[in-house]
Amino acid sequence: MAKVTTKRKNYLARFLAIAIGAAIFAAFTPTIAHAIETGTLESLTKSTNELKLSVDTSWVLITGFLVFFMQCGFAMLEAGLVRQTGVVNTLAENFIDAAITLLAWWATGFAIAFGTTSNGFLGIDGFFLSNAFTLNNGAIEYAMGAGGSTAPINTLTLFFFQFAFSATASTITTGAMAERTEFKGDLIYAFIMGAFMYPVVVHWVWNNGGWLNKLSFHDFAGSAVVHTVGGWTSLVGAYLLGPRPDRVWGQIPPAHNLGYATIGTMILWFGWYGFNAGSALTLSNTGLVGLVVVNTTLAASTGAIAAMLYIYFRFKQWHLFCGLNGSLAGLVGVTAGCAYIMPWAAALIGLVAGVLVLVVVDIIEWFEIDDPVGAFAVHGSCGMMGAIAVGLFGHPALTMNKKAGLFLGGGFDLLGVQIGGVAAIIMFTVVFSFIMFGLLKAVGLLRVNEEADLIGIDVYEHGASAWPDVYPIDDLQFDDDED
Repeated sequence: MAKVTTKRKNYLARFLAIAIGAAIFAAFTPTIAHAIETGTLESLTKSTNELKLSVDTSWVLITGFLVFFMQCGFAMLEAGLVRQTGVVNTLAENFIDAAITLLAWWATGFAIAFGTTSNGFLGIDGFFLSNAFTLNNGAIEYAMGAGGSTAPINTLTLFFFQFAFSATASTITTGAMAERTEFKGDLIYAFIMGAFMYPVVVHWVWNNGGWLNKLSFHDFAGSAVVHTVGGWTSLVGAYLLGPRPDRVWGQIPPAHNLGYATIGTMILWFGWYGFNAGSALTLSNTGLVGLVVVNTTLAASTGAIAAMLYIYFRFKQWHLFCGLNGSLAGLVGVTAGCAYIMPWAAALIGLVAGVLVLVVVDIIEWFEIDDPVGAFAVHGSCGMMGAIAVGLFGHPALTMNKKAGLFLGGGFDLLGVQIGGVAAIIMFTVVFSFIMFGLLKAVGLLRVNEEADLIGIDVYEHGASAWPDVYPIDDLQFDDDED
């Protein structure tokens, strides 16, 4: 009997111990769970933000590499379209312009473009990347965005991506001024464009405090900022330079190597996906990025087709050169609105650009301005058209201010801003270009020496030939003893 009683007491003690333990566990479980949950959510949020930053940074860097690779495309395109006596000079200018522009963009360009605004016209801080990082107790901290940009990437990544755009603006100019520009003059104007001229326009449009930005001027990737600026600068430069030697008006000199030109165009088309899609500066809205890519492709395709058909109906021949420039015209035209329009509008913009570029080539020829590669026709005219087209086809679900273009029932509000912004950019660019090139011309640094017209600029400036078997240097250089 005593043993039975003892066993019952042991069972009771165990039961009480389990009950007390369960009560304690029940009392503290919510607190423990909350602590675990809070820590997990905080770490998860931190990990998600770090992952998003990594993805966005990788995206912008990769697309920036594509935009920089467009320098190769411009070099090949222009080298193929010029005469064989100017190939080396064209390649040299395209190559060195990237290096010169980088120094200019580092020194002042990036700060003027994306620094804290001064009355909406200029940036006033961040020169030489002074705001890109800070040192704190031996540790380095990287800044995000810039004084005038809330881009979700660090300052150094933004700097590189926008530098590639800046290099494009100056490279456009070399095409229209090919075969007769003093090489030292090219170095000077490329630096000025990267240091001040181009950054001012960037500030107006892409800086959060820029005066055109505050008016909701729409230019997603640079039809106005990059291409209109480059196009009008090239036109002024070509006008002040005068024509190439032995130029016969009404007879555009044929491209010396359409293979180079075709490869260059395909590189540019490929690089344009970085140019346009990368301008989102993030992958957080993958649908928008996809829309940009589709619109870019449609405009390039319809531009090429429209140009080929237009030239065939005129001359009953399928001119490759016209098709190449037609595709580029479509790309330039859609660059402003690629994120603000529907695909059908992108296709229409490409069709218009493909014809417009060839019409403008004829107009420039009629004015007797020598533009060897059609730089103004492609970049200037189609850049203007593309920026204005946003005011016609902008979709209210996509535009920054939720206003529709004229053809979608939005009235003239958006169109008026687009036309006014383009006019302001042209006015500044033309005035500045005349001053810049005029000063270079006054000091004899704009046009190459007359001797280069006789022996070719490649031999005169570089002592080299891209085709020594058919264009030998020894046969073209003057004897030093001859006077």
